[in-house]
Amino acid sequence: MGQKLRIEYFVEPDAAALARRAAQHFVEVTAQATAARGRARLAISGGSTPKAAFELLADAQEPLRSAMPWDKLDLFWADERCVPPDHPDSNYRMTREAMLDHVPLAPERIHRMEGELAPDVAASRYESELRTSFRLEGAELPRFDLIALGMGPDGHTASLFPHTAALRETSRLVVANHVQNKDAWRITLTAPVINRGASVFFLIAGADKAQILREVMLGPRDPERLPSQLIAPSGGILTLLLDKAAASLLPATGGKGMGALERKG
Repeated sequence: MGQKLRIEYFVEPDAAALARRAAQHFVEVTAQATAARGRARLAISGGSTPKAAFELLADAQEPLRSAMPWDKLDLFWADERCVPPDHPDSNYRMTREAMLDHVPLAPERIHRMEGELAPDVAASRYESELRTSFRLEGAELPRFDLIALGMGPDGHTASLFPHTAALRETSRLVVANHVQNKDAWRITLTAPVINRGASVFFLIAGADKAQILREVMLGPRDPERLPSQLIAPSGGILTLLLDKAAASLLPATGGKGMGALERKG
């Protein structure tokens, strides 16, 4: 991929401010999509930082909750662990407890990955779910209005882990991916699906992510070691929402906490 990728990053002073920025981003992009097309399709990830944003979206005292067009939203997942939906490690369970149990999102608009099934079966069923929901034909890819990603300290994103088979997948929408060093299976959207998203952003917090973030964004291209480098949205813009600690090794931002980089996608 030789296109120029513009990386826009926004830096908040702490985790609480970052969660609020993320929640606002969810609302703004969802509202824009529903205004333009009458509905919005979002794919989300797990983790403590998204959880805090989901809790803000679910808070009845927050204007963010009432600003979200819940009746026009379809919610999907970028990845899931191969565990039952009530398991403590389930991304679905985290989202349900933080947000879904408290907001008026109809059950038929919640499209979870079935982590309790055999990995290949779960991946196949989710691919079928996407093909049906998006009315895809042939090799057509779904186009999510928003895809929210995290980044692990090893450079993985979604469940695209270093040196795993899923990194080289170009035809499937969803795959089961075995992560050797965790001796675990995951279900994940593939990089081509993520890169088709209309708006794709990373939500990253903590000093332990600073070095890997710098390597991913500024270092030599090596997606086998740094899978997050595979993420290069077809629209040419990638957004990073960061706290000050995670952003500490990136070029300094301007007065409004905004910065931009360019690299080849």
